[in-house]
Amino acid sequence: MSDAKKKAVDRNRSIDPAVLEVLSRELPTETTYDRYLAQQPQCKFGDTGICCRICIQGPCRITAKAPKGICGATAYTIVARNLVRSALGGAAAHSDHSKHILLTLKAMLEGHAPDYSIKSPEKLKAIAVRFNIATEGRSDLEILADVVKLGLEDFTRMTGGKSKWIEKTVTPGRLQKFSDCDILPTSIFETIASATAQTHMGMDADPVNLIFKALEVALCDYNGMHIGTDLSDVLFGVPIPVYTEANFGVIDPAKVNIAVHGHNPLLSEMIVQAARELDSEAKAAGAAGIQLMGICCTGNEVLMRQGVPPVTNFLSQELPMMTGAIDAMVVDVQCIMPGLQTVAECFNTKIITTSKNAKIPSSHYIDYSEEKALEQAKQVIRIAIDSYKERGDAECIIPSMKSKVVAGFSLETMFGLFGAINADAPVKVLTDSLKSGELRGVVLMAGCNNTKVMHDESHTVVAKELAKNNVLVLATGCAAGSFAKLGLLSPEAVDQYAGDGLKAFIRRLEEANADKLEGKLPLVFHMGSCVDNTRAMNLATAIANDLGVDVPKIPFAASAPEAMSEKAIAIGSWCVAMGLPTHVGVVPPVTGSELVNGIALQIAHDVYGGFFIWETDPSKGAEKILEALDYRSWKLKIHAQTAEKFEASASTGW
Repeated sequence: MSDAKKKAVDRNRSIDPAVLEVLSRELPTETTYDRYLAQQPQCKFGDTGICCRICIQGPCRITAKAPKGICGATAYTIVARNLVRSALGGAAAHSDHSKHILLTLKAMLEGHAPDYSIKSPEKLKAIAVRFNIATEGRSDLEILADVVKLGLEDFTRMTGGKSKWIEKTVTPGRLQKFSDCDILPTSIFETIASATAQTHMGMDADPVNLIFKALEVALCDYNGMHIGTDLSDVLFGVPIPVYTEANFGVIDPAKVNIAVHGHNPLLSEMIVQAARELDSEAKAAGAAGIQLMGICCTGNEVLMRQGVPPVTNFLSQELPMMTGAIDAMVVDVQCIMPGLQTVAECFNTKIITTSKNAKIPSSHYIDYSEEKALEQAKQVIRIAIDSYKERGDAECIIPSMKSKVVAGFSLETMFGLFGAINADAPVKVLTDSLKSGELRGVVLMAGCNNTKVMHDESHTVVAKELAKNNVLVLATGCAAGSFAKLGLLSPEAVDQYAGDGLKAFIRRLEEANADKLEGKLPLVFHMGSCVDNTRAMNLATAIANDLGVDVPKIPFAASAPEAMSEKAIAIGSWCVAMGLPTHVGVVPPVTGSELVNGIALQIAHDVYGGFFIWETDPSKGAEKILEALDYRSWKLKIHAQTAEKFEASASTGW
């Protein structure tokens, strides 16, 4: 086979037919799929975590000939230290997102963010009740001021307490475990600072101590994510079921096409409003209107609250522009490929960056400000309208593929669905189904895309296998993006892929909520963006509390079949600390140390009840998840029978 033919085959690293259609054409610029091939073979030292670049005596690479770095650091120190720093990157990214939401609410309280308002006073009051903040006889703004103050303290506290968002959202058993292991953060900023110092050259060399610090960092990630989700719901509304479509077929060549990409909803929510207000300007320019679409988690945010259709997810983010029909792509933060600008220049798309810490050379930069949010959103729309005029009669080649999507399953929505069957104790609808064996378990599917595996394939293989085996599948982030594009967020997928137990469970929810839903329910329940993983963890906590046990004893697991980012490492680490079996389909850089790898796969289970499952084959990954669920269900049943026999409470410890 010639090199050209081999490259053509290898380049098609996706199962999304729309992506494959674009890649089949002769393109004027490279894509991420091409750049992945150009990087082969990748460095095995970095891949296994035994390359150290913390000081500039290095890089030091651990081999049989050189088993220690220049300073004397061994493989286990280097791998553990790198793991902490990866988790730090993830925790910092999610917390930076939630900090921005928090500061916007603070600005709103001070009168400096006039375009924002409280969209869900009910969620605000629920948060206040959680923290024993008085609500009776107080205005929403007074309550919000106390909530914001508490959030700021969880970011900045130096001494005299621990993170309140963790203390008030986990089971008593988890809280005790975190305290016993001394991994409960004082605050987000304090942990990020102390962990960075701890991993400096000449600091901590103890791998176990470093791993405990990595878990503290991961809990900061959970803390920041939870604040971000809670306050986004207050600011933009709690998601409820929405019905739309996904994939390249949502692009309309007759309209001004604008893609919103990134993770932070502060600007994208304003862009949705601005697009509605300026639709007439687009029509005056000769367009049929404005078509918004989402990419990555900004796409998830506006999907679940505004019904904006997703066009694609992380790995294929460059390709919508290659249709020739995307007039502007506005980006905020995280998972934004620098290669976007090169593609944009070839296809007359305007890349608009909006964050001081996420700029791209040669892009159109708008210095986003909460004080001028709607005004700046309108500026974005007008840039896109001008770009549409420049597009003129240029050829647009748009894959027609699109799938039906039902999204917007916040925890409140889930409990609302359950409550139609059991209003007094909604979660019992789920726990009763788990106890009876109708459902085999619950699995959160999250994470990114990664060119090391076939794009979207691992997500869909795992989800289909779990659904066939009567597992209730939840999804966030780019996993949810895969399911949206390929039809797993549709009602039709229930008949096609669900086992009898799962199908009966979903149909029962549909029947009980027929007067509330616009249509039927999907196979996979979309819970939001990657910052919203705490919604699923809150469900796990509710299940555990209802069953009277701690999280490590419930049939609930997590899976990131195409994990890519530092955020995935942070999320996976707190999932393990929370007590969940956590499948990862792309092995992170820890295998260079048998000690660190062994802690992740085995010893973590002994301490926390959760553990990692490295499995790159998605079918085998699904099998291992099912084994973990079945073991927990069996053990839970035995505990319940024993408790009933001796008229005692079920064991809650781990």
